[in-house]
Amino acid sequence: MTNKTNMNKQASIKTWAAVTTLTASHLVADPVAEKTKRKDNPPNILFIAIDDWRNDLHALGVDHVKTPYMDRFAQESMLFSHHYVQVPTCGASRAALLSGLRGPQVGSGNHAIATGHRHWGDQVLPRWFRKHGYQTLALGKITHHPGNLRGDDWNHPPEELPNAWDRSWVPPDTPWQTPAAMMHGYANGVARTRGQSPAWEAYDGDDKSYPDGWVAAEALEVLAELADADGPWFFGVGFFKPHLPFAAPKKYFDLYDPDDIPAPADTKRQPEPSGWRRSSELMGNYGHDGRDPYTDEEYARVLRHAYAAATSYVDVQVGKVLERVRELGLMDDLIIVIWSDHGFALGEHGAWGKHHLYEAAVRAPMLIRYPGMSQQGTICHATVETIDIFPTLTDLAGLPSPQGIFGVSLRPLLDDPGGASLKPAFSHWRGEEAVRDERWRLVVQGAAKNDQVEAIELFDFKDSVEGIRVDHEAHPDVVERLLAELRNQFDDPR
Repeated sequence: MTNKTNMNKQASIKTWAAVTTLTASHLVADPVAEKTKRKDNPPNILFIAIDDWRNDLHALGVDHVKTPYMDRFAQESMLFSHHYVQVPTCGASRAALLSGLRGPQVGSGNHAIATGHRHWGDQVLPRWFRKHGYQTLALGKITHHPGNLRGDDWNHPPEELPNAWDRSWVPPDTPWQTPAAMMHGYANGVARTRGQSPAWEAYDGDDKSYPDGWVAAEALEVLAELADADGPWFFGVGFFKPHLPFAAPKKYFDLYDPDDIPAPADTKRQPEPSGWRRSSELMGNYGHDGRDPYTDEEYARVLRHAYAAATSYVDVQVGKVLERVRELGLMDDLIIVIWSDHGFALGEHGAWGKHHLYEAAVRAPMLIRYPGMSQQGTICHATVETIDIFPTLTDLAGLPSPQGIFGVSLRPLLDDPGGASLKPAFSHWRGEEAVRDERWRLVVQGAAKNDQVEAIELFDFKDSVEGIRVDHEAHPDVVERLLAELRNQFDDPR
């Protein structure tokens, strides 16, 4: 990184003195003594999931967002700037993560894990690691339902993903009465009233005013217990923010001047034919007092401000977990993955929400760190997919990978982050599919297989992070090449 980047990072870190209890030494010093690596065990795995986190990360050049703890971890890991999810909704994206299968194979709904796991056999990620001697734990939101139960209010059996975890739970004794209330929680135990509760909230309280503060506190206790575990472990920690409602303690809102948060370069609704749709999640599940971010730029700025505050809030919670890992001397023996299940459009191409195949919805951050890695502090710009995480973890852990999955190990890119993409990225959403290579995104209504194409959108990213829609008829070679990729996407399971 340049000196200017490092100076900006230090300035960002200093702003955190007023909003976190972590000390200055936590930000600059490595542990004095590292635990000796246990040579008789494979590495442990810490998997951190963040909900609805788009590529708003200072380490990726998004200068208006404050994420110093993630930025510090980016210096210790490899940051993938072009990671794409298979389905832009929580449940199906997590189903692809856990199974290594593509969108149509897992489904497009939030019940994809509950209805699909019986077809995956022992090849679901936590079962696979459990089968190979790992203790598996899931805290918070790892599957779609926090705590892994899908009965009433997600508080009763049956399990969403059975026979996979030695323990799966949400923090006990919180003000929120159920995991469902926690998922969409407001300050101090208030649950959402669908269609009426606001889309954002800023409560003047501490980090445990909202659920992620409880998740972080519970994770710290569990890590202390795992530090003395005899065998290898896989610990999933799932945070809720910045998922709607965009709610966080007021001190995180105070970090920002809303006027300094820029609008996207292109906020115009895409012309027909297009995959544009009005967000039922944002506009239907929450009350807006008659305001509409599609037409009210002042309200759009309010929501962008609240999303940034929620992002900074979860950044601090993740920072607490990573600092506990350092304090316990676990880094020598630990693979860490930080991943988001999808992005969230905040006006890009006239879209708000995640249920579409535009870049802002299906592109999300991913960071990987493992013992002995040689390329710490680098950014990999190759195109990668969520389904690549499963075989990458088995590769790094020295385990075999299941047969029939579609992800590939990212080890070649971890060794050489400047290498070419290993394959394009594919995403699907309810009658649409998309393919992304290093320059282009092709969105198809219908299906390319058997030439069932009803409409096409082509976006060029040569000179734009958000992508510029171009006349696809002016690029016939590009369109035909990407359509061929879509036709063949299911032809090569690993």
